Amino acid sequence: MDLCESGNLRRWWLFYFLPVFLLTNEVSLQETIEGFIGESAVLPCSSEEHPITIQDIEVLWRHNGKNVYEIINGQVSVEGQDPEYKNRTKSFPEEYLRGNFSIKLNNLQHTDAGNYKCYIMEESVIKREKNLLIKLLTKGA
Repeated sequence: MDLCESGNLRRWWLFYFLPVFLLTNEVSLQETIEGFIGESAVLPCSSEEHPITIQDIEVLWRHNGKNVYEIINGQVSVEGQDPEYKNRTKSFPEEYLRGNFSIKLNNLQHTDAGNYKCYIMEESVIKREKNLLIKLLTKGA
């Protein structure tokens, strides 16, 4: 079967090259946050579009597939939060209407190093995706 037949070339291109484009785009948006073991770090995540109401907004924070933090309909939800992050995360509710959904991660651990993702969703549609890398440093280095 020829690739050009019945749109197969288009599907082949999308299948092989679109993920590469998305991956490249994702890496270019990554921001590095530096912190020290035992201290705190603020992980920024905001939307240029300020929500008129926060009732339809969902914000999901993820690290290695784990649920770090969730804001659902303007309320913090710790129901499905990974135990590793319990009582170590907080957000800034007074900033939600400004489109700021940053979180503060306290008492940084070795396991906190790595990639984080923040998804801002409105009516189940991802409006913004932010990639962060936490790099842990040694004091005096």
